Amino acid sequence: MKKTLVFGASMNPTRYSNLAIRRLVDSGIETQAYGLGEGEVSGVHISNNFDKINNIHTITLYLNPKRQEEYFNLIISLAPSRVIFNPGTENPIFYSLLEKNGIEVDVACTLVLLSTGRY
Repeated sequence: MKKTLVFGASMNPTRYSNLAIRRLVDSGIETQAYGLGEGEVSGVHISNNFDKINNIHTITLYLNPKRQEEYFNLIISLAPSRVIFNPGTENPIFYSLLEKNGIEVDVACTLVLLSTGRY
């Protein structure tokens, strides 16, 4: 599997982004994480800067549409192959920008994709 960035990662074990990190690691998927607060989940460092984030295949998004706006250009500049919009992150404006840049949009739940073997 190719590298995944959990965007909007949280140290809170009850948050879906935290669970996604744990499930990605358990599935053997190389994982990086970006969040407002730094920390570590399942051996994955949650960074609050983008200096060491590169070669990302998939970004799984855990930011609401309003908070996504400031990251549009940054996410596009990372040139992922796809961006997964998890429940609550749906954003047709961003879908259009990504598709114009050749990035696949997947409106789905990372946890469901992992549990059904469709990740």
